[in-house]
Amino acid sequence: MTQRLVAAFLAVPTILALLVFVGTQKLFFATYSPGGTLDVLGTTAALGGPSGTDATDVIQVAGHPVYRDDGELRMTTVAVSQPASPGETPGLSLFELMTDWFDSDRAVYPYDVVHAPDETPESSRQEGAEQMATSQDSAVEVALREMGIEVPQVLKVAGVTDGLPADGKLVVGDILRSVDGTAIEDDRALVSAIRSQPAGTELRIGIERMGKPMTVTVRTVPADGVPVIGIQPGYDYDFPFDVSIDIDPNIGGPSAGLIFSLAVYDTLTPGSLTGGRDVAGTGEIAPDGSVGPIGGIQQKIAGARDDGADLFLVPIDNCADALAADNNGDMRLMMATTMHEVRLALEEYAQDPDADLPSCEDADAVRAAS
Repeated sequence: MTQRLVAAFLAVPTILALLVFVGTQKLFFATYSPGGTLDVLGTTAALGGPSGTDATDVIQVAGHPVYRDDGELRMTTVAVSQPASPGETPGLSLFELMTDWFDSDRAVYPYDVVHAPDETPESSRQEGAEQMATSQDSAVEVALREMGIEVPQVLKVAGVTDGLPADGKLVVGDILRSVDGTAIEDDRALVSAIRSQPAGTELRIGIERMGKPMTVTVRTVPADGVPVIGIQPGYDYDFPFDVSIDIDPNIGGPSAGLIFSLAVYDTLTPGSLTGGRDVAGTGEIAPDGSVGPIGGIQQKIAGARDDGADLFLVPIDNCADALAADNNGDMRLMMATTMHEVRLALEEYAQDPDADLPSCEDADAVRAAS
């Protein structure tokens, strides 16, 4: 055997070992991939519910007539690579990244663009669940207001700080009614009532917990020179009837708000908002009905395209990325600014699938005029 051949035999294992080492080392990147789409007008059976259980409607209503019509309103999802667990090196290996790099429907981003520095799988799930719950409440409120039904807001406990006086006395979800017998209507009135007495004062906080009125006594303490009790106020809605959206708890985030709102409106009003067609979309819904941008728009469009959607609703601030991708195939893209404008446009679309709809190509002009 020649010296050159011996050297080659010795070098090959070394090179292979080096390639394996390089390919398995974590790189500081994260990925987005197209996820599935879920018909919110359908039943839980279509959402992958447990086998052997009876399917129920995703949107469930008690106390108001419902109208189950043809057509689909599909929320879209994105598969995001997991954040690192505590003590784990963040990122993905080169082998894991290669597929996403060469797939035009997937995206690779720097890790810190996708995940916060202290984000873990558990904190990500918890934040996503909280965002999902908030988006559902906002979606129902916007849908009811679109129907002409006013929904009053109520002040609630949105958070309690560990170790401060409210800890163990007030809990998240308590509705805040009064301080020392004086009704409080908003967070400004609450803060004013707490700060109106010196630190160390015992306050009688009137609350409603799980439908039962009660009063708890909480002593204020000083923090940065002002009295506090250690709660973060927030708002909830006092709905006139019950509307719930039964979605897999493993799906989180606020980006289905627009589709939720349209689906609730469609369920509570006669006729099909989609004209019996398959409409998909995304967008966070604000309490005023405006549609906010989301992440992974290109992957969501690809998922809806692959599932056969006819029309996709794109938040106005995502329009540039949606047009740049050009991955919608035969599926039409429609610009979404507010739930009200989308609802009117869908009613035209239901009558005529070739109707002139708000276009992403007009996004700059619309923003300039607003």
